[in-house]
Amino acid sequence: MTMHNNTAEWFVPDNIELDKAVARTTHLAVGAHQDDLEIMAHDGILKCFGQKDRWFTGVVVTNGAGSPRDDLYAAYSDEEMQAVRRSEQKKAAYIGEYAALAMLDFSSGEVKDPGNYDVVEDILTIIKAAQPAVIYTHNLADKHDTHLSVALRTIQAVRKLPVSERPKNMYGCEVWRSLDWMPDDRRIQFDVGAHPNVAAALVGVFDSQICGGKRYDKATEGRRIANATYADSHQTDSSQAVILAMDLAPLITDDTLNVAEYVAEYIDAFSNDVRAKLEKFGC
Repeated sequence: MTMHNNTAEWFVPDNIELDKAVARTTHLAVGAHQDDLEIMAHDGILKCFGQKDRWFTGVVVTNGAGSPRDDLYAAYSDEEMQAVRRSEQKKAAYIGEYAALAMLDFSSGEVKDPGNYDVVEDILTIIKAAQPAVIYTHNLADKHDTHLSVALRTIQAVRKLPVSERPKNMYGCEVWRSLDWMPDDRRIQFDVGAHPNVAAALVGVFDSQICGGKRYDKATEGRRIANATYADSHQTDSSQAVILAMDLAPLITDDTLNVAEYVAEYIDAFSNDVRAKLEKFGC
């Protein structure tokens, strides 16, 4: 698998041959930055952890330059920061027992450029090799421009495949916008309460981000707990931690669907639900 950037890198935690490592993939996640996979795609990591017939492969699209930094990392250059973030991502892949990890090393500008097809082609190459049943990426209401662009490039890549070769499921998950606003009957809920020690380690290993001024470890745990507790006002909690996701499968089974209109339907459903309740109770 030849990637467009000669600085792109593969990492296989159990050191088997790369082609064999990727071919065993059942769950694939495509994220923008180092640590996005561990925040948004923990359902896939957890489903594959310790299993012999299910394997998680992660794809990190950007190089991690330009991230905020403080404390130990305050004086680090972009090049030094990229090296640290790569190292941390490999540690997470080892902890999570990933089948393989690909770091494509694009800049955020390249990813956000709709005319740059190199990103799409690299993602497509990996999907062809992995043939996953499930793909996780960023949700289409994410407020981070690079996250949103990665999700769009991933959809573009899948749409280049024959329909018979596309994954059965594709989910857009939470990072830079929670999905608790989505109507209950339209959102996907992943129970990720098992192995909380592994979940903590996967996010906690990114010291350059946490020590550098962003408490993603606490924020991620807090969101998952909040999702579980606030899932239902009339029932006791059925899970200790929940990740919410947007179902993107319709967008990869029907190429005529417009992505923006598809997301707008979710937003309209939320708006209509709020209006209906206000009117029902006396507004």
